Amino acid sequence: VDGNTVPDGDGLYVYVNTDDPRESSNIPRAVLMAAVQRSEARAMKNYTRADELRQNIIQSGYQVIDFQNEEILARKCRIRLRGIDAPEMSMPFGKEAKQELAKLVHGKCLRVLAYGEDQYGRCVADIYCNGIFAQEVMLKKGLAWHYVAYDRRVEFATWQKEAQAKRTGLWVQSNPEKPWEWRKKNKQ
Repeated sequence: VDGNTVPDGDGLYVYVNTDDPRESSNIPRAVLMAAVQRSEARAMKNYTRADELRQNIIQSGYQVIDFQNEEILARKCRIRLRGIDAPEMSMPFGKEAKQELAKLVHGKCLRVLAYGEDQYGRCVADIYCNGIFAQEVMLKKGLAWHYVAYDRRVEFATWQKEAQAKRTGLWVQSNPEKPWEWRKKNKQ
């Protein structure tokens, strides 16, 4: 994961390896052809053509990633962290939440447990970074709320209460505004 692609404290972009049988059957033919032609162009040292084909792949929502001396075709996927709601970027602690999530996931291979899709087309998921549960980190550092309307896991409530008791992160404020209330107030 490229930490620079984290848009906020409760979302990120990941690339899913298309070698997985659940992914491979859904790759558009044009993307597959571009990937094959790109490999052939690179083998012939025609790097200009290979770069053009790579741009076509990227424009189609895919990426060619070098991983352990192997090129992997991967699909770009938007993730919404399940069960938490971080401050919006223009809210207090919005930037800090984004920075923490970016630091947590940058350069890591993630374990993504998908639960479904939200109304914005994002995959709602639990995220683990080298065994570390991302939502736990965000809640314990006071950089997100437990989003009770969508998730009732007891441990999430416990982690939020611990951060509140320690006045960690956004809980240094006496009455921080909830992101869902802020969004309702600032609808465009």
